[in-house]
Amino acid sequence: MFPSDRYWLKNARIPVCLIENGNFSPQTREGLCEVDLEIVGDKIAQLLPAGTSSNELPQHDLKKGIVLPCFADIHTHLDKAHIWERAAPPDYPGTFESAIAACQEDVRHWDAEDLYRRMEFALKCSYAHGTKAIRTHLDSFGAQADISWEVWKTLQREWRAPQSGSLRDRITLQAVVLVSLDYFLTKDGVKLADKVAEWGGVLGGVAYLNPELDRQLESTFILARERNLSLDFHVDENANPNSICLKKVAETALKFEFKAPILCGHCCSLAVQPPDLVRETLNLVKQANIGIVSLPMCNLYLQDRQSERTPHWRGVTLVHELKNHQIPVSFASDNCRDPFFGFGDHDILEVFQQSVRIAHLDTPYRDWIASVTRTPADLMGLGEVGRIGVGFPADLILFKARTFSELLARSQRDRVVIRNGQAIDTTLPDYAELDESDC
Repeated sequence: MFPSDRYWLKNARIPVCLIENGNFSPQTREGLCEVDLEIVGDKIAQLLPAGTSSNELPQHDLKKGIVLPCFADIHTHLDKAHIWERAAPPDYPGTFESAIAACQEDVRHWDAEDLYRRMEFALKCSYAHGTKAIRTHLDSFGAQADISWEVWKTLQREWRAPQSGSLRDRITLQAVVLVSLDYFLTKDGVKLADKVAEWGGVLGGVAYLNPELDRQLESTFILARERNLSLDFHVDENANPNSICLKKVAETALKFEFKAPILCGHCCSLAVQPPDLVRETLNLVKQANIGIVSLPMCNLYLQDRQSERTPHWRGVTLVHELKNHQIPVSFASDNCRDPFFGFGDHDILEVFQQSVRIAHLDTPYRDWIASVTRTPADLMGLGEVGRIGVGFPADLILFKARTFSELLARSQRDRVVIRNGQAIDTTLPDYAELDESDC
């Protein structure tokens, strides 16, 4: 599509909230500004108001199509991905408890070959859809930790390996250990924290409301502080108004004056708590500098599910209230085609589409598009991901859609993904690649 290594993308529409080091004013009520981009090699060389660039180089008229930076998917479970057919029977009830049980049963299949096949398939999907950075949680109890993390390290190396003299950097991969927090009160938990530091990962786990929670959190924070690790928790993935794990995490962070990044995912119970408790929790989260990631597709699927009864609530956390409190809010894929969520294709645009509908992020759209680009990239410590600016990598997604309404109305399967200045093959992998006989 782009035979030259220097060209112009003309008449693009870019969300002004995603433009770095440029002084642009939006021309649409949705906060889109009209821009010409000069691409030189693998970088963005110039950003100019549409119609003011030169005609000396090859040009590609985008006809006011939206251009986004590549996505950042900050909360996934690649080790569970694509086990639906073997882990969820036809009469699977689709509850949180049954999902845990189904995955615990399926772990017996999780050898290196099985994990690699499924995780690589997920990365191929993500890459084709335009994702540049992924953080995955990895179940890490006992011997499974070594198996899963070795596969992750292999994939991390392969997806960033030098090829033909240049760095592919197709997807930047981060990983978080996933255990229940009581594990960090044991010797095995301390050893696991040591391994996380060695592996270059993130310390994390599932916080459940229980009599030992304060002690569990304190132990986790101490282990992280001693090893200079970031933290990433699953909290309050339920509809119990008494579930206050997010509040407990924030209180512990403030008690320890913890300075490294902290991310909390789900936070569903916040939506069913009384206003005074919500206000107190948001104030603590803000003071503790905690980022929040909402997983609306998975939570919509699992929360309030009962046989033969229509669900009464959506399971999504208070994203508007969090954002209005100046707390960073992201959206992410979470599970994909496993017992926690039976659908999905590792497409962050689908995540954003569904989030807009589920959480009413439209009219106005404000800067919510940052929740799947710039904001998760910042929370991952990836300063050049999720934004568009002079000198930044030419990692872009081109859409024919000219407005958010058009962008979110269709699947956008005809999107063009540019990596390092050139269009990539966006053909999705065939599901047959997941068959064991193909390995």
